[in-house]
Amino acid sequence: MFKKILIANRGEIAVRIIRACREMGIRTVAVYSEGDRTALHAQLADEAVCIGPSPSKDSYLNIQNIISATVLTGAEAIHPGFGFLSENSKFASICEECKIKFIGPKKECIELMGDKAKAREIMKKSKVPVVPGFEGVIKDEEHLKKESQKIGYPVMLKAASGGGGKGIRIVSSEEELIKSYNSAKSEAENAFGDGTIYIEKYIVNPHHIEFQILGDNFGNIIHLWDRDCSIQRKNQKVLEEAPSTFLNDDIRKSMGEVAVKAAKSVNYNSVGTIEFLVDDDKNFYFMEMNTRIQVEHPVTEAITGVDIVKEQINVASGLSLTFKQDDVKINGHAIECRINAEDPEKNFMPCPGKIEALIMPGGHGIRIDSGMYAGCTIPPYYDSMIAKLIVHGKDRNEAIMKMKRSLWEFVVEGVNTNIDLQFDILSNEDFEKGYYNTGFLKDKLVNNL
Repeated sequence: MFKKILIANRGEIAVRIIRACREMGIRTVAVYSEGDRTALHAQLADEAVCIGPSPSKDSYLNIQNIISATVLTGAEAIHPGFGFLSENSKFASICEECKIKFIGPKKECIELMGDKAKAREIMKKSKVPVVPGFEGVIKDEEHLKKESQKIGYPVMLKAASGGGGKGIRIVSSEEELIKSYNSAKSEAENAFGDGTIYIEKYIVNPHHIEFQILGDNFGNIIHLWDRDCSIQRKNQKVLEEAPSTFLNDDIRKSMGEVAVKAAKSVNYNSVGTIEFLVDDDKNFYFMEMNTRIQVEHPVTEAITGVDIVKEQINVASGLSLTFKQDDVKINGHAIECRINAEDPEKNFMPCPGKIEALIMPGGHGIRIDSGMYAGCTIPPYYDSMIAKLIVHGKDRNEAIMKMKRSLWEFVVEGVNTNIDLQFDILSNEDFEKGYYNTGFLKDKLVNNL
């Protein structure tokens, strides 16, 4: 087992990893930007190293400085968390060259699944159902029109190296195709340094359901059941729950088997997720694979009792999985609300600033993952998520009531948040009945703000 791990991330996920390491008897090194000098993760770790100015490109994306900090502190491994360098195959490769263990999958897996077009090709060859589309190279405007007509409108243009909702455009007709393509290509180039775009059939208001995957270095791959991530705004998840209310037992079992099959097709050896789009008739299609820990992993931990971060570290250290598929049971229901420093009434404008006062909810079945504290400053340079509120109940109704009570208790003064919006979601009649899909937020709530 590792003696010291460097966490190449910030905020709540860095705090989450530090806590897991401390429980495992592993020392930790936090890295921080100048803007995060007083951040909680930098205070909780055994050691902390400044790696550059506040902008991400100069700090949390600065591979040279992160590697230097790892060598300087004698850390044997790097945990990348999510975002930043977590799905950067070049970073994983450099770690390997420097004899530093990258806590994640093999660099080849990151590379294959990071290119969404290649991932589709691999899944098709492995008989995993994918959304109809074209993942080849677009030669010119006429070729773009021809392939889009062949698939049938509406189509979705997606960045091959995409993530976080960037480089995605929904196109309803040929008249808007060229403009949307150029716009998506430009955004993808700016966000990922790769303007490659592929096309797939746009499934109107699908259900976004994902399966948590665990794999080791001995060929063992299992899933930890499903999460419903359909409550979204502009392809960004807002609320997640596990298990999905939309799936029946037969579909759930079938999707789990396909998810494991998909992971086996690339010999996956870490924590990851297989994401599916599911239509109203419960036909499901592979969308993408995320080769990292995910924001919403706590809801899966709540219903299975598995500490996913600890398992990820164990596997990276060379241990095999300690349980089999039949050992993983679903217990109760869990919901996660992402608490963001933003103003929903002003087009979700980010609201950085100082947390003047803070009251966090508590009680049985309540968990908060956060890097904030009273008196801390939320910097303007990073994602606006400041906390994750997770509840677990014996059934979905109890989980909803616990979450509503917890949101009512949650007080953040000094910055605007989306707490009231989350309460509105939980109080919506259709949500309470489980009648929702990816169009829910836009159709039911956001237009009314």
